[in-house]
Amino acid sequence: MTDDRPVALDEYPVHQVPLSMKHVATGDRNAYDRCIFHVFDHHGTALLIVGLGVYPNTGVIDAYATLRSGDRLLAVRASDALTDDRTNLAVGPLRITVDTPLRRLSLHCDADPADPDSLSFDIEWTADFPAVWEPHHVQRRGERLMLEGRRFVQAGSCTGTVRAGGTEIRLAAGEWTGTRDRSWGVRPIPGEEGGRAAAEQRPEGFHWIWAPVRFEDRFMIVIAQEDADGYRTLSEALLVRNGRHDVQLGWPQADIGYRPGTRHPERAVIHLTGPGREPLELGVEILCSSPLALGAGYPPATDWQHGTWQGRGWTDRRAYDLSDPAAHPAAAFGVTDHAARFTLDGQVGHGIFEHGSFGRHDPSGFTGYESVAP
Repeated sequence: MTDDRPVALDEYPVHQVPLSMKHVATGDRNAYDRCIFHVFDHHGTALLIVGLGVYPNTGVIDAYATLRSGDRLLAVRASDALTDDRTNLAVGPLRITVDTPLRRLSLHCDADPADPDSLSFDIEWTADFPAVWEPHHVQRRGERLMLEGRRFVQAGSCTGTVRAGGTEIRLAAGEWTGTRDRSWGVRPIPGEEGGRAAAEQRPEGFHWIWAPVRFEDRFMIVIAQEDADGYRTLSEALLVRNGRHDVQLGWPQADIGYRPGTRHPERAVIHLTGPGREPLELGVEILCSSPLALGAGYPPATDWQHGTWQGRGWTDRRAYDLSDPAAHPAAAFGVTDHAARFTLDGQVGHGIFEHGSFGRHDPSGFTGYESVAP
């Protein structure tokens, strides 16, 4: 018999549908609610990515942290059975605490008791700008709804300590940037047969840019998702300043310089349009890269993916050697998060240049899944 008694959140006037807060409005097994944090220094020395997800219709909660430093990527992953306490953002050694909503959060990871030199951290993430909505995101394959998500994005500053391999990294104020994204809705979880749509309607190509950028006095979010022929299915270019109206910056167009023989970006220029129709150029210089298919559980990861049931109390730690890209071929077919230095109007900022390009993309000159930059 299912235990369907009220949960603590039912005490508050936050309901959107006539259901307990224990349930989501959809019965889709792919319902999700999760977050991702990026914490990185301004010299490309280290990139820490932390995330946590809840999958209410499969009863799973999971989390991860990855640290890229040099050619080494350290990963911590944990998964467990979801409980009724949705305010407890903790699984295994990983924990996120909402100290002040939309303003200050804490990120924590315990060291492995058997290895005190393993990855651990205590970080305070403080917002410097208000959170802003991203465009409503919908993707279909044939008639099947594959993804429908609502997200907000935010940039801030980070202080605290990261420990790994016997080394302690102190996050000095003004030398590290933090970005974060909160999203919820429906998003594919591995384990479901795709049926005819998956067999007959495989996308010819997919091209993606997601770039939250923090400058001293402003925050920008740039998003572009395109099909194989360059048709834009998601687009955003927004400038945010504290205490002032947000400004839309037109239709972003990116010129990306790739490492020869790959689709790994090394630099880019994103062309924007100011409120007076003046052209603006957002320059991008890649500093440090972390493929989300390695350690972070994003497709097409082969060792663990988000939302998959691993059993109660599952924790996994591992290290990846990234000195030879050929050793991790799946990473080339997943999204990669790049810590980057950005320039705009003579100012220097820092943020994430998240990029994925698979299959044909006519504007880039890619002709198929095996096509790479000359």
